Amino acid sequence: MSFPEGQAFAHNMTAVGYTDCDRKPAFKLALHQAGDRWYLYTGLFWHSGFSIIDVTDPENLRFVKYVEGPPNTWTLQVQVADGLLVTSQEKIMDGWGHVEGQPWGEGALIWDLSDPENPELLSHWKTGGYGTHRNYYDGGRYLYATGLPEGYEGNILQIVDIDDPKNPVEVGRWWMEGQHVAGGEKGAKPGTMLHGGAYVKGDRAFLPYSAGGFVVLDISDKTNPKMISDLPFSPPFQAFIAVHTAVPLQERDLVIVNSEAIKENCEEPLGYAGIVDVADEANPRLMSLFPLPVPPEDAPYRTFCERGGRFGPHNQHQPQYQDHLYQGEDLCFLTYFNAGLRVYDVSDATQPREVAYFLPPDPTERLGLLPASKLVAQTEDVIVDARGNIFITDKNLGIYSLRYDGLNP
Repeated sequence: MSFPEGQAFAHNMTAVGYTDCDRKPAFKLALHQAGDRWYLYTGLFWHSGFSIIDVTDPENLRFVKYVEGPPNTWTLQVQVADGLLVTSQEKIMDGWGHVEGQPWGEGALIWDLSDPENPELLSHWKTGGYGTHRNYYDGGRYLYATGLPEGYEGNILQIVDIDDPKNPVEVGRWWMEGQHVAGGEKGAKPGTMLHGGAYVKGDRAFLPYSAGGFVVLDISDKTNPKMISDLPFSPPFQAFIAVHTAVPLQERDLVIVNSEAIKENCEEPLGYAGIVDVADEANPRLMSLFPLPVPPEDAPYRTFCERGGRFGPHNQHQPQYQDHLYQGEDLCFLTYFNAGLRVYDVSDATQPREVAYFLPPDPTERLGLLPASKLVAQTEDVIVDARGNIFITDKNLGIYSLRYDGLNP
């Protein structure tokens, strides 16, 4: 398929393929390898359900099918490991298309990918509340759900045993003091929630807890997780989703963290991405911050705030121990909304530096409600496969496949 109209900007990056996803913009991405075939599974923005894209040939992305979900439901998130697909269901946030008075789906669905183009639904685990958001599953026995069960303010961690994927069972949960209002707690700091997902490394889970900070959790006992430490980020950063993502490196005692831009036109405190040293896990410390993206010299805007829409970090590439995903630890691939995809060299953790970027053209047609202020590109998620192919999504565009000139998978 040909690329969208309009000017794209790139540095050390080449766009090699594109699909419009059957005009259903994708959000989160998960990748599955079946023999010599490679498939993306995509949560969707403005439709309930998920889509399947054959990305075996990154220059010729093939839309396979759309699997419809329940009405009035967010199904944004997907995870794939051990031949299983985990998809989320949750109540849509106000301002994103929720219809009052109509029911919605909630929880996490587990699918068998024996036939990758025709997933088989195995089970539906429910939170008993508003559903799940950014769940984490890297294979094996446990799913780490970012759930919002009844009686809590803000999402919490729910650990679900899926050893029998047809019969998932919650075995443990953890929340910050004040969230369990039904249990008599008085309420946590506004914006306290596990935006998720938890990222597991051994018997530790690293939690991006929004206004609650960056949390290191001992999960050696899945039935009774215990907090080891908490590093606050708000203030000075915004309270709502002050910590959005936390990805630990495997060979170094470092975690790359970032916030999420929320308001358009930079009408909020500064967003950030940075590196946290967890060598002393009881006393994590912020080592460095990533440099802010700067527009290309020939861009028709002086600053990204001027471009419109959201400007700030969002999602990182997450390897999650999957052999078919890129595992290198000297590069961070980070989406930055209207600043596109940014690539950072983090080999020196004290001085991360930008080495590449890709800015999609602005959409010419509105396919969803946002961005509200101006129809501009908003790069959302990124995933990098073991072959060196990079895939990104946008609120009102399809999926690009890219190559970074310096990437040696």
